[in-house]
Amino acid sequence: MFCIHLVDDEKNLNEILSMYLQKEGWEVRSFLNGETALQAIQDHPHLWILDIMLPDIDGYHLLRRIKEESPRVPVIFISARDEVLDRIMGLELGSDDYLPKPFSPRELVIRARRVLERVYQQNESKSFHLHPYVLDESKRLIKKEQELLELTSKEFDLALLFAKNQGQALSREQIIAHIWGADYVGTDRAVDDLVRRLRKKLPELRIETLYGFGYRMVFQ
Repeated sequence: MFCIHLVDDEKNLNEILSMYLQKEGWEVRSFLNGETALQAIQDHPHLWILDIMLPDIDGYHLLRRIKEESPRVPVIFISARDEVLDRIMGLELGSDDYLPKPFSPRELVIRARRVLERVYQQNESKSFHLHPYVLDESKRLIKKEQELLELTSKEFDLALLFAKNQGQALSREQIIAHIWGADYVGTDRAVDDLVRRLRKKLPELRIETLYGFGYRMVFQ
């Protein structure tokens, strides 16, 4: 069983997120401030989920202390400030993911699961060859020859979804459920925008538009 430490000073949100994480069968210990979380660093959980804005110490200081004690433990940052500087600082300090508020609790569960699988998965990496690209599922990398290509988390998830379903028609509803989760609230235009961005970054993928339905990636 995975053990997760959740740090967020919003009591209601903390309780909701804890409930969603526990439903996955994970052991969750929650904290409402940084000082109490500091005392639990030596518990060595499998994953930390940290709010940047805390009432006493900020998440950056807490992240530094966590990495000093357990350099390999993964960390997901959450924050009401969706700023580029926050993302960059978090990554530079060793965070594995960044989720701006507001977000769906289900999205956090999905991201947590992916981080846990990536860090603790014992199986060999599975690769998909989408000529001229090679997609590594476990490492969440995509290459063209020896060049590493940069994709956002959702762009990678979409490429992986297409890779696992080559030749199959995927409706916009299916894509939304897989990428954003069943709790997604919004229009299916988000799918079209995500596909557009993926086509721009990976122009040699053969993604067909199925008008009035969705998309399909044909065999490479």
